[in-house]
Amino acid sequence: MLTHSAPSSTAIAGKLTRASRVHRWDVDVHFDWPDAIPETAWCTSPELVSIHGTPLWSRLDEAQQRKVALYEAANFFSLTLQGERSLVSGMSELLYSSRLSGDVTEYLHHFLDEENKHMAMFGAFCTRYIGKVYPEKKVVIPRRRAKGEAEIALFCKVMVVEEVGDYFNVLMQRDARLHPVVREIHAMHHRDEARHIGFGRAQTRELWARYATAWSDAERGRFQDWLGDYVRSTWGDFYNPSVYRDAGLADAPWSVDPYALRREAMAHPDAVATRVRASRRVVDHFVRSGFLREPPTL
Repeated sequence: MLTHSAPSSTAIAGKLTRASRVHRWDVDVHFDWPDAIPETAWCTSPELVSIHGTPLWSRLDEAQQRKVALYEAANFFSLTLQGERSLVSGMSELLYSSRLSGDVTEYLHHFLDEENKHMAMFGAFCTRYIGKVYPEKKVVIPRRRAKGEAEIALFCKVMVVEEVGDYFNVLMQRDARLHPVVREIHAMHHRDEARHIGFGRAQTRELWARYATAWSDAERGRFQDWLGDYVRSTWGDFYNPSVYRDAGLADAPWSVDPYALRREAMAHPDAVATRVRASRRVVDHFVRSGFLREPPTL
């Protein structure tokens, strides 16, 4: 049952629509894109680079660390773009559904408009400064779903992509070491995502109450297993061997195996601690709400 502390999606949709109108922005004119990112600039906070803390990281000089940080920024923006691309596709199909109120449908137009701007913003950075967007590597395995499960899964994906990403947005929008355009990308994303997160939480609570209470224990268990696996697989993409190769770490004098470096980075205590901190808010919500039995091992 929804309480005063957990407003419905319809109750907050009107407020979110008004806020989106007030904060509407034009992605085509907002950014002053430099022709190139100076080699002296950081594009990812050093402590948030995926290989931070590894022996290799300490051997790199600062110029090489900044080069890795550029490709790490492009990977982070690519991951977010790819995640939002699939979410936009799924959410577009819900427009004017009889299951949604008029207020929610109206807000979804703003939600989708903002996500399209985010994809344009991330894509512009990646194509301008590394010449590509890193592809999505998740493989979708078809499976039988309980009634309402596909819609619940969609909004759970929304929450994982947005809440984990927002952890990094908040930290890096404040980091004065980073290039101004990188900080502004994080700031603009955080500003919009704060509304999206609030809506996503309300929507998932309602969908869970509407459908999951009628699922069998086995159906609920399969969903919980899937969601834990989805959270873990999302983190796997942060440690991208293509990033290490593109940043020159597979070449002399470093000559590392990018896949071995990925395994080493993922197992490092600093990386584990970052994954736990960045996931805590959304994982705690999933556990409290019954979407997960317990926090997944990250």
